[in-house]
Amino acid sequence: MTPVSIAELRATATVDLMTAAAALGLGRSRAYELARRDQFPCRVIRIGGTYRIPTPGLLELLGVTSEVPATTGRPATAGQAHA
Repeated sequence: MTPVSIAELRATATVDLMTAAAALGLGRSRAYELARRDQFPCRVIRIGGTYRIPTPGLLELLGVTSEVPATTGRPATAGQAHA
């Protein structure tokens, strides 16, 4: 399974079950088993045979805020401390 970055998770409102599973370190079979049993560790939306995971809940489970960190918009110069 390919690792998924926090930036990739923040880029969309929902992710597929395999992306969420990769973020949580779960395999395919275990992820589908948990989703079918309504035991996946975060909210799962089922649309027909497709499972979607709302990104804010997944990020919260991972201990990450869903907002992108703010930047100052200007680079720091040498000798200047970051706030």
